[in-house]
Amino acid sequence: MNLPIVTVPDESWLGLWPSGEEPVDVRVWDMTAPTTLDPGVVVLPYMGASAVLGRLAELPSLRVVQTLTAGYENVLPHVPAGVTLATAAGVHDTSTAELAVGLAIAVLRGFPDFVRAAERGVWAPGTRPALADRRVLLVGTGRVGGAIAARLAPFEVSLTRVGTRARDDSHGTVHAVHELPTLLPQHDVVVLAVPLTDATRGMVDADFLAAMPDGALLVNVARGPVVVTDALLAELASGRLLAALDVTDPEPLPADHPLWHVPNVLVSPHVGGDTTAFPPRARALLRDQLERYAGGRPLRNVVRS
Repeated sequence: MNLPIVTVPDESWLGLWPSGEEPVDVRVWDMTAPTTLDPGVVVLPYMGASAVLGRLAELPSLRVVQTLTAGYENVLPHVPAGVTLATAAGVHDTSTAELAVGLAIAVLRGFPDFVRAAERGVWAPGTRPALADRRVLLVGTGRVGGAIAARLAPFEVSLTRVGTRARDDSHGTVHAVHELPTLLPQHDVVVLAVPLTDATRGMVDADFLAAMPDGALLVNVARGPVVVTDALLAELASGRLLAALDVTDPEPLPADHPLWHVPNVLVSPHVGGDTTAFPPRARALLRDQLERYAGGRPLRNVVRS
């Protein structure tokens, strides 16, 4: 019997079934060149997928496109009609939540200043804000948002959650996004963990930032375009706000971009999910997805079918 062909971007994704019979025929294809393969499922590269998405239109038997990322806004326009798009939602929750909390602590406790002082051989003590007792506003109640909330709990913060609509869940109250103008002045730290959609693009604009109190910290582990960069630059240049950004707009951030040079900002190069926790979780997801595909069962994390 001919097994369904599945392509993976490199050899690290082979051996998904260390023992036993494989339910699909897994082949390596990095999507950078034409292929004689006719896959039913394509697993996109984790990094640099945007450069090869045009190949999807060349595959007559394509039925499923599987990302290794939770975000999919750059992929969706390239997925042919009738082809299912599934994401790796859940795979990056642990690492992204870890980074969000780490960035908040790093900026509040002044780690960048300590590093710069150490490079000059300067001993620079001083009292810094703790994460403990901060009033944290978490914008986004999806899986990443939930993972961030869980990791903030031991730090003795006062946490307020914001979602698309107001509701109560097993963890308490979720406020609606339209309540942000009232909520923002009451919080010291704002963490962004929303997907990039038409509703969230540019959500953090000049009015949003102006509503944050003096000295407040903005942490963005969502997507760069959720924040209006020029508006954030103005607040950072004045010294009124702090920021920790794992994502930026544009991205990658050019060497001469002013975000590198304004005070009170820590930039990490979109590494929220790129840790040693990623491969085992991604492999487990792919095994499950491909078993579902081979067995004709519904896939997980489907955003369009």
